[in-house]
Amino acid sequence: MADVDQKVAHYLTYIQELYQELSKVVIGQEHAVKIVILSLICDGHTLLEGKPGLAKTLLVKTMASLNSSQFSRIQFTPDLLPADILGMTTLANAFAAMSGSKTKSKGEEIIKGPIFSNFVLADEINRASPKVQSALLEAMQEHQVTIGKKTYPLSKPFLVFATQNPIEESGTYELPAAQMDRFLFKTKVDYPDIASEELILDANVTTKEFSELSIKSVIDAAKILEIQSFVKEIQVSVAIKKYIVKLIDATRYPKKYDLELSRYISFGSSPRGSIGLYIAAKANALLNGQGFVLPQHVKDVAYDVLRHRIKINYEGVAEKITSDDVIKEILAKVPLP
Repeated sequence: MADVDQKVAHYLTYIQELYQELSKVVIGQEHAVKIVILSLICDGHTLLEGKPGLAKTLLVKTMASLNSSQFSRIQFTPDLLPADILGMTTLANAFAAMSGSKTKSKGEEIIKGPIFSNFVLADEINRASPKVQSALLEAMQEHQVTIGKKTYPLSKPFLVFATQNPIEESGTYELPAAQMDRFLFKTKVDYPDIASEELILDANVTTKEFSELSIKSVIDAAKILEIQSFVKEIQVSVAIKKYIVKLIDATRYPKKYDLELSRYISFGSSPRGSIGLYIAAKANALLNGQGFVLPQHVKDVAYDVLRHRIKINYEGVAEKITSDDVIKEILAKVPLP
């Protein structure tokens, strides 16, 4: 246990430095900053939802600049095609001819898309059609991409940070349930408070070039993978495991737990939700400087892990019931270990 405590203290220095550097640029979004860091250290994709201008893109771009990994940004638009994300096959001799080469090569050549990066920013992901959104499924789940008849592995670490506008806005598409389930976290980015907005005025980041922000690299890919591996060593008791399973069970069979909002639930979380809650709680324990998971570590990440995995039916939507309301009741009704 002493060895675990030493590792926790060692890795926590990197995490704290990440948090400090992010907070210098992204002001008034402490929770979103925390979730992006948790996403990094437990190797999970994150969906950031909020109105335009709330620093969602800036947050991800800054995180990518704090390490030496490869970063790419995909701007999702209605006319985007799957090949614009994944890449395509092309005739090698035709490609050579277009470039002015006299070499008569034969066969196909692979042009890899922007998905081949360590950090991928899928900006305004719900502006593109569901077909294009689904192009990310294989990459997010299996860390590989199929182009033509060949499959290509993606480099590690590989993380997708997607931003989306609220789905009720015009020109947006709801993400398919299968893709939503691939995101470990879905977090809401809201307006900053008054004190934070005063600091934003002084920082005035939007009028500066990104290169002017003096963002320094504080961690490399090897260290990220090392921390991700260590997170798996964080201890979880049998009681905590049972607690996690019961929370997930309550989303599927709410009447067993006497939930008043049970009639508004269309369906609950898949097993990915229990796995996600398990690994996110471990990462949250590390973030809090502990080598073991407490019930509060689970509760702290429950909203961000589960809000996109609980489907509210039409009656609930009409009554303005949200998945957050359901999670709140579940946390209140399911007994702590």
